[in-house]
Amino acid sequence: MERKIINLIKDSSRVLIITHVNPDGDTLGTASALKSYIGEKADILVQIKDKFQFPKMYEFLPHIDKALNLTNVKNEYDLIIAVDVASCDRIVENARKIFDNSKNTIVIDHHKTNKGYAKLNYIKGELSSASEVLYELFKEVDIEITKEIATGLYCGILTDTGCFKYENTTPKTFKIASLLAQTGINTSQIADFCYSNKPKNFILFQNYLVSNAKFCLNDKIVYALITKEIMNQFSAKDEYTEGICETLRSIAGVEIAFVLKEIETGAKVSIRTQEIDATKITDKFNGGGHRRAAGCTIKLEINEALEKLIEQAKTLL
Repeated sequence: MERKIINLIKDSSRVLIITHVNPDGDTLGTASALKSYIGEKADILVQIKDKFQFPKMYEFLPHIDKALNLTNVKNEYDLIIAVDVASCDRIVENARKIFDNSKNTIVIDHHKTNKGYAKLNYIKGELSSASEVLYELFKEVDIEITKEIATGLYCGILTDTGCFKYENTTPKTFKIASLLAQTGINTSQIADFCYSNKPKNFILFQNYLVSNAKFCLNDKIVYALITKEIMNQFSAKDEYTEGICETLRSIAGVEIAFVLKEIETGAKVSIRTQEIDATKITDKFNGGGHRRAAGCTIKLEINEALEKLIEQAKTLL
């Protein structure tokens, strides 16, 4: 499979690498590393409307500054590679049309709920991140991990393991991180880019949501609702919601944490759990993810969506 993927990349004249919507460090890091390997014939598509919505903390990644967005991507590729994209509905608008009409498609992912929607599917649900999956692919075919490639891969592993503290972190993950560090990348600087120097309104926004979180079922469930009004109040960008669910889950006694964000089509949901399998909640709403971190979109008004989630959660507690 690995050799088949690499041969297909080599034989293709134009390649488009697609990240998932609301891009995080793993999808962007994997895309950056893959672009570093493929070179000039590859473009990265970050699924946002324009550059003003781009998560600034990841601007240090190689090639990300030249990435396309949903307003300027064109249908001119004979190979599409989706990285860290758990399901085909995470490819939206004209990007979905380009993907569906492409002669060849590849998925590189680590979500155990990914059923494989491309012509070639390289999915390893036991690994920490899509970046770790890409590292495995490269090593299987003896591709040299350059310092530039390592920058993207390390960023993806660092952020999707929560600085190596989530349960998806294995001894193998540490070993790979060590090997990446040996290429000469500045691991401390990468961590600073990803987690430090946040804007003032980012901190105030997150503080507001945590302070106004609500509890139910003897404090076993905690949730925060992010309305458009709250987003506007703090001039918040999409990436400002990152990490809130993890903070709520860290409260003693909490079993399930929900964060619901109001969107045009309903509510975008993030779920974090302690022991309960979060995918047993998201499966009900055609979502996906991992055992302790999952997500979905519910096409209901935000409070109605919350009621459905709590109803489903109660059956598992």
